[in-house]
Amino acid sequence: MAKQLDASPGVYRMLGHDSQVLYVGKAKGLKHRVMSYTRANALSHRLTRMVAETHSMEIITTRTEVEALLLESNLIKTLKPRYNILLRDDKSFPYIMITRDHDWPQLAKHRGTRKRKAWWFGPFASASAVNRTVTELTRAFLLRNCTDAMFSTRSRPCLQYQIKRCTAPCTNKVSPEDYQAQVDLALRFLNGESRAVQEEFATYMHDAADKLDFETAALWRNRIRALTQIQAHQDINLPGELNADIIALQQKAGRSCVQVFFMRNGSNFGNRAYFPRHDQDDTASEIMAAFIGQFYDDKPPPPELLVNQEVENADLLAEALGNKAGRKVNISVPARGQRRKMMAMAERNASEALARELTASTTQRKMLDEVQELFDLDERPQRIEVYDNSHIQGRHAVGAMIVAGEDGFLKPHYRKFNMETAKDGIGGDDFAMMREMLNRRFTRAMRDDPERQTGLWPDLVLLDGGKGQLSSAVEVLETLGIENIPLVAISKGPDRNAGREEFHQSGKDSFTLPENTPVMHFLQRLRDEAHRFAIGAHRARRKAAQTSNPLDPVPGIGAKRKKALLTHFGSAKAVARADIPDLMKVNGISRQVADIIYHWFHDKT
Repeated sequence: MAKQLDASPGVYRMLGHDSQVLYVGKAKGLKHRVMSYTRANALSHRLTRMVAETHSMEIITTRTEVEALLLESNLIKTLKPRYNILLRDDKSFPYIMITRDHDWPQLAKHRGTRKRKAWWFGPFASASAVNRTVTELTRAFLLRNCTDAMFSTRSRPCLQYQIKRCTAPCTNKVSPEDYQAQVDLALRFLNGESRAVQEEFATYMHDAADKLDFETAALWRNRIRALTQIQAHQDINLPGELNADIIALQQKAGRSCVQVFFMRNGSNFGNRAYFPRHDQDDTASEIMAAFIGQFYDDKPPPPELLVNQEVENADLLAEALGNKAGRKVNISVPARGQRRKMMAMAERNASEALARELTASTTQRKMLDEVQELFDLDERPQRIEVYDNSHIQGRHAVGAMIVAGEDGFLKPHYRKFNMETAKDGIGGDDFAMMREMLNRRFTRAMRDDPERQTGLWPDLVLLDGGKGQLSSAVEVLETLGIENIPLVAISKGPDRNAGREEFHQSGKDSFTLPENTPVMHFLQRLRDEAHRFAIGAHRARRKAAQTSNPLDPVPGIGAKRKKALLTHFGSAKAVARADIPDLMKVNGISRQVADIIYHWFHDKT
């Protein structure tokens, strides 16, 4: 196969015997790169092991090496191959958004894909930083933060107007020209003209005071304070208008930490630490290159990336990021001045975060060793799944699965299950819910990974409950023909006293542990995390049910027709009871639409 390849650039995937992707790589010349894997003497131990496991390859040719690099980063992040350096990034970043697709722009926090036409500012390292900044921006610039749906239904100003945080464009309390001036000031401030905007506010305040209009002067004073608060929350500020991400890599004991500081217009938008998965043989240059490629796969890079390590194929990577961003991106290692001081701070943060991670990992492994001994497992568990459910008398029942391993809680692997068993039930059957949840989880596992090759099968399953829950779990696994998965149920002790929990295993006597035993606290923490996740999922489902409108899912009923129906009948229940002639009396409801509404509700009864 390798001899049939040409010298064009592209991406190759190495596949195991079960078509599982082992490795994704890119090449300037595919033939030369693929042929290099046939020279066993020149390969590292890791690559030798990878080639031995490879049964087939898939090839994708590209026009340029830049395209190959972008595709490689995307495939690595999507497929998570075992032998690639992997960025474990479980969260999207929040941004500040000022919309551009509405006559009255909205100021809001946004997380997720940026499909809407808007001005974007960020990323911020934490949601709390964005929330705090949005609050202060509304105080300073009086922009609306309500949704477009809420905006369109207002007939009088809301509380935001009363407390001087909005100029109420929803009820025309401000002219379009004056509101646009507010938006322009906010954009100038967020684009780095903070000092100029603050000086303008100070001028307005002094002018009002000179005219003895002290009430207006006090309003401008409060807006200046809001601007000062925003700037005060920046931990460190650089002179000028630096737009850069500062990326520092530190290594110790075979582990790496990459610390990223987000600098926008000279202000620090926070920082976040990452611990990429890699092999001991991988160099710092390779790790940094893989991190940058995957990190910016789903987010726009700033004009500058300041790094503390030379990056493998830096020019090619900068070109690829520039093509994606539509502007030049520069990757450099600062050597002196203020940028070097900022890099030193990022390196110090990376070292401290790595030390904490190593300490936590050591403690976590020690706890897992104790769990292995406690439950007589064959080896240290790498993946523990904990199950719980939450409901109120069977209503809005949700099952929850949390996952823990050597790296602590693995939140990207958490799952919630909307219980069909208790969909219409009263009272709730916890045992039936547990059976349904485990049946769904392991039926899918058997379908997707029957050979247990992906590492996504549990080494231990913990159940929040007593012997009844354990019996339910045993019944499910026996029915599915699944063996070799240890099951343990954790129940509260006498008087449901935390600290006196009992542990139940099939075919063994139940037992408890002394209250202050570290492994007892560890298992309690796992159980409590499952409980927290289950309750949160239940509350979210219950809230959604309480706030939903029965007319929402009816085909052909948009916001206008829904408003007309509710205005005419007074409630959704009245709409559901109405017959076709009555429905046709509503403005905008034709015979065809009336038929749809009538049959939607009456065919379900």
